[in-house]
Amino acid sequence: MLAAGKVEQYLNGEIKKHGTICLPLIDSENSTDAASIARKVEEVGASGILVGGSSATDQMELAKVVAEIKDSVRIPVILFPGNVTGVSPRADAILFSSLLNSEDPYFITGAQALGAPAVKKHGIEPLPTAYVIVGEGTAAWFVGRARAIPFHKPNLAVMYSLAAQYMGMRYVYLEAGSGASQNVPPEMVAAVRKYYQGTLIVGGGIKTPETAGAVARAGADIVVVGTMIEKDGEWQQKLSAMIRSMRRA
Repeated sequence: MLAAGKVEQYLNGEIKKHGTICLPLIDSENSTDAASIARKVEEVGASGILVGGSSATDQMELAKVVAEIKDSVRIPVILFPGNVTGVSPRADAILFSSLLNSEDPYFITGAQALGAPAVKKHGIEPLPTAYVIVGEGTAAWFVGRARAIPFHKPNLAVMYSLAAQYMGMRYVYLEAGSGASQNVPPEMVAAVRKYYQGTLIVGGGIKTPETAGAVARAGADIVVVGTMIEKDGEWQQKLSAMIRSMRRA
């Protein structure tokens, strides 16, 4: 089995220290002044930065954004690819993800096979991740051709998470999708946490400190916040409050 690398060990240490950590997502195609945003999220306590998104296709723009962020912060920059175009040389790590509930084999193993040589060539640390879409109507659901898990069916999320665990995936990412009207319910998070022994990531539709805290208390190790940073004029203060609410007291 692939041994845990430097970034994975760092994330494990942050989770052990804080209980739940935050990885803000910067969309390489929708964010202006990514370096400034990165500095601000580091200031308020983010443990790392995700860069990418399900609809990001401009590889040159991605490389530019990653380089700008790397030159601006000390926390790790982790790629969150939606396709093979989501690989960039200067990143510290990549959520090397399989969209387990896609109906298209391309998003389960095809894109991964195409992207793996570039990950190896550039020495990017892979974080073996099962990506599971919850709910419909988002870009991640549409682009990934997912057979989405209904919000009220936590047992289905448990099934996919156990399958991921038995296949050796050390991360499960429950994703409601960028800009989702509803977040992954804490009840579903708790159900998965009861059985899945790896690192549990939850994202999509998390817009308030109350929601972030509820997801953290339910058992999420990592909470991803993205759309709020793009669209809320007071996002820095809100993100700071969200990080405080999700950390162990």
